[in-house]
Amino acid sequence: MKILVIEDEVLLAQSLKALLEKKGFEVECVYDGEAGAQYAGLGVYDLLILDVMMPKLNGYQVARQVRASRCGVPILMLTAKSGLEDRIQGLNAGADYYLTKPFDSRELLACINALLRRQGGQVDELVMGNTALDLASCTLVCGERSVRLSAREFDVMRLLLQVGSGVLSKEVILARVWGYDSNAVENHVEVYVGFLRKKLASIGSNLRISARRRLGYCLEVGEPC
Repeated sequence: MKILVIEDEVLLAQSLKALLEKKGFEVECVYDGEAGAQYAGLGVYDLLILDVMMPKLNGYQVARQVRASRCGVPILMLTAKSGLEDRIQGLNAGADYYLTKPFDSRELLACINALLRRQGGQVDELVMGNTALDLASCTLVCGERSVRLSAREFDVMRLLLQVGSGVLSKEVILARVWGYDSNAVENHVEVYVGFLRKKLASIGSNLRISARRRLGYCLEVGEPC
């Protein structure tokens, strides 16, 4: 499960990251509203934890942008502003829950679990066509046949499945799998897409990773190999 923390207090953001990673979540942090809106727009997160008072864009503006893009990801808003009008503004902007600072970590975790249950977000596999990606074992499964993926292959495949038939650019795949600060180049994406195509074929999958010229890659369901 992927959680994006959008919080300009770096120490708090890192504390949240450490707490959530201990609970088995995969967590990324960004430290201003503009970056938060850009990351959220990738559509690959299961939950957003969003501060209100931030530079560039505040939390209300970020939530409105996320909802305007028809993204239904749960939003947990964190803020020191505890007034009724503030809570109403946060909920009207698109937040699903409004938690005031300071908060108990147990309450935070309870809110996160409730929001993920409500979204049906606690899943063990991603499925498309006749193929499933087992998230626990990093394995592609098609009927009785399966193949184990490397860490990079798993990250690329999961990203493609999360987006479904939508197109992912090589730039987005690089940023999400290798990281914005990585020295990896587009050829790395092409190489791992090639690995995945061979592994999909090896298990008789009807999934195809199709290239869209100057756009990127998407998944399509065709005939089994």
